[in-house]
Amino acid sequence: MLATLYKSFWKAEYWLPPGYTWADLEDSDGIIYPHPKDLLAAIPLTFILIVIRYGTERIIGLPLSRAMGVRDPLRIKATPNRILESFFWTQSKNPKKDELSHLASQCSLSVRQAERWFRRRRNQERPLLSKKFSESCSRFLFHSCFSFGGLFIFCNKTWFGQPETIWNGYPKQVSCPDLCWWYIFHIVFYFFILLVLFYNFLISHRDFYGYVIHHFVTVTLIFYSYSANLVHIGVLVMLLHDVSDIFLETSKMIAYAKWKQAQNIIFILFGLVFFVSRLIFFPTKVIYNFYYVFQTNNQFFFGYYFSNSLLMVTQSLNLFWFFLILKVIYKFLSEGQVKSDVRSDLEEPDLSDELLTVKHQSNTSLQFNDATDIRARGARGTGQLTEADPVA
Repeated sequence: MLATLYKSFWKAEYWLPPGYTWADLEDSDGIIYPHPKDLLAAIPLTFILIVIRYGTERIIGLPLSRAMGVRDPLRIKATPNRILESFFWTQSKNPKKDELSHLASQCSLSVRQAERWFRRRRNQERPLLSKKFSESCSRFLFHSCFSFGGLFIFCNKTWFGQPETIWNGYPKQVSCPDLCWWYIFHIVFYFFILLVLFYNFLISHRDFYGYVIHHFVTVTLIFYSYSANLVHIGVLVMLLHDVSDIFLETSKMIAYAKWKQAQNIIFILFGLVFFVSRLIFFPTKVIYNFYYVFQTNNQFFFGYYFSNSLLMVTQSLNLFWFFLILKVIYKFLSEGQVKSDVRSDLEEPDLSDELLTVKHQSNTSLQFNDATDIRARGARGTGQLTEADPVA
């Protein structure tokens, strides 16, 4: 049954121009073509990348974060509470007011104490600044390697200056080992990013679903373009997206280090590179080329419409993210400083109302602790708290 489904899915008339079959893309006489089975190497390589990522964060990211002055904020741990913990993991991390009231009554707490417990518990799940800096550092290194590798491939090609040459000889375009491996490492990287996204699903991300859609579309495009020997235009797509991500990760690292002036400059530079690469070159060099130029030399088939649909989804997400980038730049122009990052793959800031409470607590610790002791004794006297209950 699986074999039948496999053959039905990979019918040549779906994925290749009319008149061609998969047999036309079989290696012969020293000529090598991409094959879907090559991408099976991505599975073990993804786990190898996890090890490399871990080593990069520990060996390069953490020492660099300390050298740049990244300091993790003080966090107060939530007092263990079985009922609240169960609700936190099974129901909601941010319960509504009526849910807080019900939970507070179950635990013999005030609503404010229950609200404080959830706030502290959410803070515990957020990664520390040094951790986020290390992750951005590793992504910066990966995107830099991909970009320089893509530029090395492009240095003797005419695909950017004359995009129409991408289709010369398609679909029987001879591949080369460096191009194939560059392609495979890209899909390995995006596999890894998807694993990280699902692992961090429980951490708050303002555009988690948009980010997942983007990476799922990217993986699908890479997989299909490699299988159908669309690697020439695929290289151009990935290179145009990699180059802006270098500036994105740089901006995030500088933001975590709180280098305000440098952050402003790098973020605006990131916005300019994003605009040029994804909103000018991507539609003109890729989408227009695929939609119109491809028609002059090839007949329509399902894979053509499928690829164009995915490219349009990618461009729609690019437009949405650029709108968010413009919001940040507008705040910078009106307030003179980039205060927060609202693009989907920029994590929300750690400075929450809980940290503001900690800051206020450090400024007025004596008065606060005295008042706390009085409230705690009064609460215990009325039976509102147990010995394990958190004290504000």
